[in-house]
Amino acid sequence: MSVTAHINAIGTAVPDQDIHQAFIGWARAQLRDPRQAKLFDRMAQRSGIAHRWSVLPQVTGSPVDPEGFYADSWPTTAQRMGIYSRAAPDLAAQAVDALAAKVSLDGITHLVLASCTGFTAPGVDQILAQRLDLSPSVERLLVGYMGCYAAVAALRSARHIVRSQADARVLVVCVELSTLHLQADSELEPLLAMLQFGDGAAAALVTSDPSGLAIGQPFSTNLPASGDLIRWDLGDHGFAMHLSGEVPGAIGAALADPAMLPVAPETVDSWAVHAGGRSILDAVTHALHLSDDALNNSRAVLDANGNMSSATLMFVLARILEGPPPTQGLALAFGPGLAAEGFPFTGVQP
Repeated sequence: MSVTAHINAIGTAVPDQDIHQAFIGWARAQLRDPRQAKLFDRMAQRSGIAHRWSVLPQVTGSPVDPEGFYADSWPTTAQRMGIYSRAAPDLAAQAVDALAAKVSLDGITHLVLASCTGFTAPGVDQILAQRLDLSPSVERLLVGYMGCYAAVAALRSARHIVRSQADARVLVVCVELSTLHLQADSELEPLLAMLQFGDGAAAALVTSDPSGLAIGQPFSTNLPASGDLIRWDLGDHGFAMHLSGEVPGAIGAALADPAMLPVAPETVDSWAVHAGGRSILDAVTHALHLSDDALNNSRAVLDANGNMSSATLMFVLARILEGPPPTQGLALAFGPGLAAEGFPFTGVQP
């Protein structure tokens, strides 16, 4: 008999330092051409983002102000990873605490952790398992460097585990510290890419217990000739994000193919689309002929937190879990490749 995996609950966490306005002021100052500076201001105002949060050390101003992390010289990758190794487990633990306030975490059998913004060994999964006092026999899986769609990969893996072991209780965690990777740049496109990203973590419990959201058959596709549109390049001074302005158009063109999605868009009453940016959400809306409010959950997450890479989709799903059970939902995320991944879901009626 087939077993259905369910996302029973989701807890979320962000740091307490809002760096969005400070970044806008810094980025504007990098642009030497006044016309580009005005264009940046206009794009920032239209970004759909009001706040982005950072784990960087608190100072009297912001990370780009005097005494801030980025004030005097550009930190090395080693310095950035030093913060990641401490802050990523802390933020992940906060998300798990938020999850534990909603559902019992007794008897966890598996831990799946996704992150693309840092490396450390022992891994964040091991550090978190010890901090949570999980059994040494808990099976761990680290989903690394997949980018914004890694939440789908993590939840998909949890689904496979539950379907093969009906009594499994899988803790899924996404933690991303994107603000560790500010780059010295004076070009408009990379500054607009950096404008999107913030830090955040989310934790979900996935089991066969029929509560929350039932996860359907996942899907995945790579868009042809799109490998250079989204990249993370590892350098001596952090990870440099390349996010082409062509991404929304490529996504819109792909979604124009009816075979792209496993369910017809007109049957979906709950959309969980990765909030990668306003232009991406607009491209999805237009390509699928959705109503103006169809992606409200994604837009609300973008406004409050920016793009938190893999954690973002989990924040959107958390909002859906707070509302009435959907009849037919669809999760959809995009990332390096350019790849699109997702899964249908349905709400469990009380």
